[in-house]
Amino acid sequence: MDIKDKVVLVTGANRGIGKAITEALITKGVAKLYAAVRDPASAQALVGAFGDKIVPLEIDLSKPETITAAASAAPDVDIVVNNAGVLTETNPFAENLIESLSYEMEINVHGLVRMAQAFAPILKTNGGGAFVQLNSVASFLSFAGFSTYCASKAAAYSMTQALRSTLMEQGTLVISVHPGPIATDMADTAGLTEIAEPASLVGDSLVDALEKEYFHAFPDTMAKQLGAAYASFAENVIEAPPVED
Repeated sequence: MDIKDKVVLVTGANRGIGKAITEALITKGVAKLYAAVRDPASAQALVGAFGDKIVPLEIDLSKPETITAAASAAPDVDIVVNNAGVLTETNPFAENLIESLSYEMEINVHGLVRMAQAFAPILKTNGGGAFVQLNSVASFLSFAGFSTYCASKAAAYSMTQALRSTLMEQGTLVISVHPGPIATDMADTAGLTEIAEPASLVGDSLVDALEKEYFHAFPDTMAKQLGAAYASFAENVIEAPPVED
């Protein structure tokens, strides 16, 4: 896929991994990037840095109406990157486990589904394009202190596989990105600051996956180690051609 001159939408574009993805895509020459954030005013720093290539747009994954409105406002999108997500520190016996699980499933899974349903028809109309989902190493491996987050990311990965199979029919490339500990506010919350790696790795890995049309992207050291261990299963099961009835 040639990214140059494409129109892109990135959720959670104003900070952390979303900002790094935005910077990587702008560097590659995209024509326009919808910075989809809960508060469009928070994207003004991006506008200051990149000018009219950045178009602030409201999307709050907990508010389905903002997703629908954004799809109406961005009918020219070629690539959608669903980066926004939430994390709580919740172990399996925490009193608030059900509340945390519901919250993370609402944003990390229901939000993904709503984004796909809203933007897949637009991508089809515009020639196929790509839909990119930011998952995690936690999609494969559960960490007890963040059990509900890991469960939501495992569910998101499963849904991303389903989207790959379904959207392939309309010519839409689907990519699942699986970062490990990345230097963001979320990593600080998780107590991973000392081992976190630069967010730019995620942006570069995502761009590489788009250009080479990979399904999986493993950006950082931990992710690459997991990806290497998972490679055979991914190739022979997850990415294998569907079995004919």
